[in-house]
Amino acid sequence: MIPQVTVATSLAGTRSSRVLTYRFQRTNYQTHLPSTKLTFSSYSTKTCFATLSTVTSEVEEKQTFNPDKAGELVKELRNSFNSGRTKSYEWRISQLENIAKMLEEKEKEITEALYKDLSKPEAEAFISEIVTAKSSCNEALKELRQWMIPQKVNTSIATFPSSAEIVSEPLGVVLVISTWNFPFLLSLDPVIGAISAGNAVVLKPSEIAPATSSILAKLVEEYLDNSAVKVVEGAVPETTALLEQKWDKILYTGSARIGRIVMAAAAKHLTPVILELGGKSPAVVHSDVDLQVAVRRIIAGKWALNNGQACIGVDYIITTKDFAPKLIEALKIELEQFFGKDPMNSKDISRIVSSTQFKRLAKLLDEDKVSDKIVLGGQMDENQLKIAPTILLDIPEESQLMQEEIFGPLMPIVTVEKIEDSFDVINSRPKPLAVYVFTNNEQLKKGFVENISSGGMLINDTVLHVSISGLPFGGVGESGMGSYHGKFSFDGFSHKKAVLYRSFSGDSSLRYPPYTPEKQRLLKAVISGDIFSIILALIGWSK
Repeated sequence: MIPQVTVATSLAGTRSSRVLTYRFQRTNYQTHLPSTKLTFSSYSTKTCFATLSTVTSEVEEKQTFNPDKAGELVKELRNSFNSGRTKSYEWRISQLENIAKMLEEKEKEITEALYKDLSKPEAEAFISEIVTAKSSCNEALKELRQWMIPQKVNTSIATFPSSAEIVSEPLGVVLVISTWNFPFLLSLDPVIGAISAGNAVVLKPSEIAPATSSILAKLVEEYLDNSAVKVVEGAVPETTALLEQKWDKILYTGSARIGRIVMAAAAKHLTPVILELGGKSPAVVHSDVDLQVAVRRIIAGKWALNNGQACIGVDYIITTKDFAPKLIEALKIELEQFFGKDPMNSKDISRIVSSTQFKRLAKLLDEDKVSDKIVLGGQMDENQLKIAPTILLDIPEESQLMQEEIFGPLMPIVTVEKIEDSFDVINSRPKPLAVYVFTNNEQLKKGFVENISSGGMLINDTVLHVSISGLPFGGVGESGMGSYHGKFSFDGFSHKKAVLYRSFSGDSSLRYPPYTPEKQRLLKAVISGDIFSIILALIGWSK
């Protein structure tokens, strides 16, 4: 529960009174200030036993999550990590089992929070957030023991007799900074990876999705070991305070602009980072496709995916000038099938997350030489934070809509003379998080895989590649660095320690001075690994 202070004030000679309530963000320390009610009476407007400003400043001083508080939090978690409690298989499994239990028992509350933040349809919330989190947790539960086994490595004749292995050890105390578009999954999934690897972890959920942030704080406190796993709620000041601390790894999901800030803060402490950013992920549509299937899958990867508010969502489409009219008509038909004649009233599509994001999208659409390119949609309702699925054809390349990640329900279609020209369109931009290609042409498929650099690529569908735990999820260049999902999450939060074992036998004088010509000859032969040269060196001959 968020602590609050209520201050009641009454003035002499009147019956009026005011009650002012101040709420402070949860810091998730072991001890919280209890809810307190402070009442101050005054018999004149000039004198009072305490002033409101004094009380407010005192409470704010106690409750503000500043760098000192953040430092105390990190110290507490580091002490817990250094005790060894998080490193054991038993601790890791117990935390993962509690997460699985939480997902089963609190599914309704999680879904309700997602609806409050994004009007996310129940089915979409279940599939894209809860089921995916369950799958990640269940895989970790099933595979963790195998992941923790050291990996044996071959040794060389130079170290004979010996054995070697790679040991996965936890990094220590890690920070996960999440985002608002999939606020539950993108918070919990990295935490599952961090716990699996044996780390203590702090989660900072996005304040733009406050209901989900609140329930994450509540559930983590209720289900997990709070001496090693904590949630810090808040906005820029809290995030800034956290970034001033020394972490053993930071995973951030969000925009490239904030990603640069996170990376700069991490660099001060030489802290490694995983940055899951985004970019303009295109869908290339060739004329040889099954058009209805292709269009339905594009819609699923755009408007049925948080109404376009997804880093892996389709940002724009590339197709040929000749095929564009057919593609647009098919999109119109299928969008009506999905969301009805009036998509603004559809219950199967999410709203825009905030007024700020709504105004940003409206500004993109109202730009000169853009609004007149709308071929479908364009309706907006700021009161409901809704924007209808909107398709635009051949908008200017220099427009903001084509320069920045859209992150919303606006879909530009870029036309080219021949489909191979799409290579140049994509390669002229920063490397995207994902590329989607729709074609039955095997040479074209091969050409995209070999010549287009992106975080991930999917042929003849959208977004489903992230559901394959055996594939890493991450960006390249402007779209991010590092990856996670499944075993890649475990590896991302682990240090791969090289270990070589030797006994006291087999100690050769070759490695020690004095370095006689005979020793040097034999040493060179041993290092080369050439058995014939070794035999020659041993008998005093050379090649």
